[in-house]
Amino acid sequence: MGLIRDTVAMESTGVFWIPVYEILEARGFRVYLVNARHIKNVPGRKSDYADCQWIQKLHALGLLTGSFQPDGEMCQLRSYLRHRAQLIQHRAPHILHIQKALQQMNLQLHHVLSDVTGATGMTILRAIVAGERDATTLAQWRDPQCKASEETLVKALTGDWKDEQLFILKQSLELYDFYTAQIAACDAQLKQHYSAMKPRWDSNSQPPISLSDKRRTTSKNAPAFDVRAEMVRLIGIDLGAMKGLSDSSIQTILSEIGTDMTKWPTVKHFASWLGLAPHNDISGGKILHSHPLRTRNRAGQAFRQAATAVSTSPSAFGAYYRRKRAQGGPQFAQVATAHKMARTVYFLLKHRVPFVEIGADAFEKKQRRRELASLRKKAARLGFTLTNAQPAA
Repeated sequence: MGLIRDTVAMESTGVFWIPVYEILEARGFRVYLVNARHIKNVPGRKSDYADCQWIQKLHALGLLTGSFQPDGEMCQLRSYLRHRAQLIQHRAPHILHIQKALQQMNLQLHHVLSDVTGATGMTILRAIVAGERDATTLAQWRDPQCKASEETLVKALTGDWKDEQLFILKQSLELYDFYTAQIAACDAQLKQHYSAMKPRWDSNSQPPISLSDKRRTTSKNAPAFDVRAEMVRLIGIDLGAMKGLSDSSIQTILSEIGTDMTKWPTVKHFASWLGLAPHNDISGGKILHSHPLRTRNRAGQAFRQAATAVSTSPSAFGAYYRRKRAQGGPQFAQVATAHKMARTVYFLLKHRVPFVEIGADAFEKKQRRRELASLRKKAARLGFTLTNAQPAA
């Protein structure tokens, strides 16, 4: 850790830097949180004292760049969301335990139902744990919206009832319910935090945003309140109008990047920070290899998931994904589309303009005009004139 007047440079290692960072920031210092990867490749530093002196020297020479940190409210929101994501991850194995117990009792309920934790599945599982063993009675708990018929459910619920597997099923269901209750409590805390946050835009300069086109979500992991409305209230822009961005991905992205786009000098810096920009290995003025750097940036991962979600949609992003997939394959298309969506979000947040969907057809027409203009320029350079083909007689 090095001190230069009113600035402090410190290395970010795990979570050990957080208390020191907060104390220094509260005392009025400007703290440079430095990525350890940028300063680790220096030989001869074998102790924390020597490492501290090296960081101080680099900081004095202005060679260190501070990592991005959102403001305090967004950091708090980010902590809630990361904890919520961990709760969902901890709950997922218990669903597999439920399916494994059913499989070993030759009960094919998880193969008949698309989601064993849905309305029909949970009702039947609770009835089994309560002591019901008759397949016909259990099948009568079928939800009216369930696609499987009662006859199919009766066949799926006919098996061998084993005491040890029923015990495992009971405990797995209890653990699933426990984590579900914890996620609900986390949602309540999130809603309370959202209500305490003030809008980050001038509501008098823009008309209110209409959410009449709100898309319904069927994800069981979606928050229990209207996240999209809260985000519109905070930033004054409806990012949910973009295809591929769900309520969960929107709040994940905003909690990671904040709302102030001036933290990045240009959109290229923003895309590079997300891990979506190509990293070029150059030698002798030639690009030897171009690939995005591996990163665990959660906002970048959310943009990649959104890019995959629009792969078959009739939106402009969907048409762009399919065009890029034809050029370089699915992974190339995912990164390229995620990059395009990230640039769009950057532009929307920086200039406070609403998103307008032009659709796949308009995108293809615009792309065709660009290709024709490029061909005309190339033909002119070669001394030719590009003309339309004459229709066959």
